[in-house]
Amino acid sequence: MSATDATDAIVIIGAGQAGVQTAEALRTLGFAGAITLLGDEPHAPYHRPPLSKAWLAGEMDAAQLVMRAPEALERKHISLRTGVSVAAIDRANKTVQLADGSALPYTGLVLATGSTPRSLPLQGANARGVWALRGRDDASAIAQGMAACAASGQAVVVIGGGFIGLEVAATARKKGLAVTVLEAAPRLLGRVLAPVLSDWYAQLHRRHGVDLVLNAQIAALESDAQGAVCGVRMADGRVVPAGLVVVGIGVTANDQLAQAAGLACERGIIVDACGRTSDPHIVAAGDCTARRQDDGGLLRLESVQNATEQGKSAAAALMGQPRAFTATPWFWSDQYDKKLQMAGLSSGADQWVVRGDLQASIDTASFTVFHYRHGQLIAADSVNASKDHLQVRKMLDARVSPEPARMADMAVELASLGVAAGA
Repeated sequence: MSATDATDAIVIIGAGQAGVQTAEALRTLGFAGAITLLGDEPHAPYHRPPLSKAWLAGEMDAAQLVMRAPEALERKHISLRTGVSVAAIDRANKTVQLADGSALPYTGLVLATGSTPRSLPLQGANARGVWALRGRDDASAIAQGMAACAASGQAVVVIGGGFIGLEVAATARKKGLAVTVLEAAPRLLGRVLAPVLSDWYAQLHRRHGVDLVLNAQIAALESDAQGAVCGVRMADGRVVPAGLVVVGIGVTANDQLAQAAGLACERGIIVDACGRTSDPHIVAAGDCTARRQDDGGLLRLESVQNATEQGKSAAAALMGQPRAFTATPWFWSDQYDKKLQMAGLSSGADQWVVRGDLQASIDTASFTVFHYRHGQLIAADSVNASKDHLQVRKMLDARVSPEPARMADMAVELASLGVAAGA
């Protein structure tokens, strides 16, 4: 695709972080053709991470939530269309079929369709007052539900002890609401945190008054005569009262359009490190993707960094300038006054060491858990220790792996370990 050919047209399905980043990266790379950005929500592009935190808590207004105002996109000659539903992709004719019957031709197509929260497969899950947090409207509805609970004295029940669920629980407790978290697994955040850190987060939430139930077996959700949720019935018959239920049990990639179009998909739209799909004219970025690894496995990442970097790679691929996204993955989560910053992927770790005092008072805690596999540093989780997080990201990018004992020694500067080990 030529940067200077104004007859080229790129259509981007999805107006979230990945979609916006791809559009802007195309302009930065000199693409002169038309760019159409399609969003299925009525809102201009907005930041999603605050939805479970500052936005939900009422600490952020609508203007602060905006990622890119329509006029900012217009200045870059990016056409934003909101409230648009895409019906199908016609690869043979290179058109995007819209639900209103119209069609958009493309020379390059970007799929940035995001993900959808998993639904609760239980009786009563469709009752009024049961929500999953995907977008701005969901967050606003949950905030209204919290206000209603505060007025009526009812409790909030969160189903799922992952990041979204725990952030919502922390926000609800900050509002003074009674909160119960029901987690089916034996520990919180079991897929992403070491047991020692899972236990620490359980203590954190209990310290703040959350009724945390692990190994929770839920039978159904109960509703009142008006169809509003009023409780969660457990397998043992006990009912946990609730005026609001928030379900956070993971997400699935929005790859339905891609599948229907015949693109290779498996737990998401399969892409390479440059964001290229099985069709040379189509790229994908963000939560909807599953990246093929060198060993043949698939990696799904759900983060702002992944959406941003894959967006840049996708734009470069369309321009014939492949740019592999190989940087160390990083994530974050804010719960109460604690910031968890994660670098790398800890899956498969067989050793971990702690830098800082994990046993200190929860109020003053600051520490990092380093993860090793076969003696190699692969990841780190930092709580209120941003300097550690930034240093370990540099180490992981440079494939530097200091000895565990040195990493744990507070008398040793991490920066010196990175320089020395990489020399």
